Amino acid sequence: MEQLPKRSTKSIQNANETSIYTLLVIGIVVSIVGVYLRFAGDSTTLSIVSWAILFAGAFICFKAVFKILGA
Repeated sequence: MEQLPKRSTKSIQNANETSIYTLLVIGIVVSIVGVYLRFAGDSTTLSIVSWAILFAGAFICFKAVFKILGA
């Protein structure tokens, strides 16, 4: 069986950067805090703040994923 040479393209190098995965973990933690606050109380203000935190965390995660994809 013939082995293909290993390719090290720019997109693969970008996908292996630790800063991207650090950003992804930060986004996940922020989202988890938003979800926790969503169920922590029954206040309208707390609910709005928790939704904002949740969407901020999701935005951070999307930013990291699109960096991995190279878009």
